[in-house]
Amino acid sequence: MSVTLYPTNHTQRTLSPSSDRSATGLAEPWLEPAFTAAARIRVVVTCCFFLASASSNTAVLISILRKRRKSHIRVLILSLTVADLLVTALVMPLDAVWNVTLQWYAGALLCKLLNFSKLFSMYAAALVLVVISLDRHSAILYPFSFTGASRRNRVMLCVAWVLSILLASPQLFLFRLHTIQSANFTQCVTHGSFKERWQETTYNLFTFFSLFVTPLSVMVVCYARILWEISRQMKDKKELARSKSDHISKARLKTLKMTVVIVASFMLCWAPYYLLGLWYWFHPEMIHETPEYIHHSLFLCGLLHTCSDPVIYGLYTPSFREDLRTGLRRVSSALTGCKKAQKELSGSELNIKDGATDMPSSGSTVQTVF
Repeated sequence: MSVTLYPTNHTQRTLSPSSDRSATGLAEPWLEPAFTAAARIRVVVTCCFFLASASSNTAVLISILRKRRKSHIRVLILSLTVADLLVTALVMPLDAVWNVTLQWYAGALLCKLLNFSKLFSMYAAALVLVVISLDRHSAILYPFSFTGASRRNRVMLCVAWVLSILLASPQLFLFRLHTIQSANFTQCVTHGSFKERWQETTYNLFTFFSLFVTPLSVMVVCYARILWEISRQMKDKKELARSKSDHISKARLKTLKMTVVIVASFMLCWAPYYLLGLWYWFHPEMIHETPEYIHHSLFLCGLLHTCSDPVIYGLYTPSFREDLRTGLRRVSSALTGCKKAQKELSGSELNIKDGATDMPSSGSTVQTVF
């Protein structure tokens, strides 16, 4: 997943996953950025994605946390949901605001911290998917190692989160504020962090491979071996399990299908955007050759992945759908109760007013008991 956010116009945008505006972009004749129609559409769509992702991933999070017994696959989905929520909370709002403000107003410290946090959340989401793929690979190819799965997954998750921090840490040293004095325009960029163009390209390629190519390669290898093993057993006319074990086998296969769809979603959503970035790193002139709306559309397609994960989880998890229906019923009953209370309150106020009109005329004595 990329952290490339490019809220400026064509003369300033870069598709580098480590910076939003590179040193090479500032070397060109500077033109003041504008909040274009395509950028406005991007902001609106990003806000819609934010609401959808925040609500759906929060629902998954609550559903999993409410379960007394958490299977090791639920722990993995919980970790993926947390990573998706980090992307939702860090990448989407910052992208929308930055597209509107055009320049950076948050100071040097937040310039470094927010760009580090963006890349960290992206790494976490990708590496957690790798852990899920490795878990499914072990569950299908080595079913008798099930007893140690929980401990193994906890270790792999810890490694994934720590590795995400380490891989994102260069952002703290690369990003800085750069001000164009003639225009009084300040931007959060990597300008000056790389002495040569090839150094920036090398870092971008490292991020590209560690953030997308390597995780995707591990996932593809895992699922290719799984499919090969399943097809081999089918050819040998061996079923994965029967009777009581049949239930476990079906559950594993169902979980396998769910994770395959999640990985496929990750690949389909982010691959076009990364390929466009790769093209830019070796052919910077393409930024002027492709329409602005293409860059915005491909980035939004990548963000769509955080919205698709909870939908896929819901399609393959009946208990989550039941929890969701229960929650919606509770919200509906609460709203109905509030409406009834308001009607009763309005009715009582009306009765009080009607009673006030029936008050005795002057000369009558009214006794009030407290």
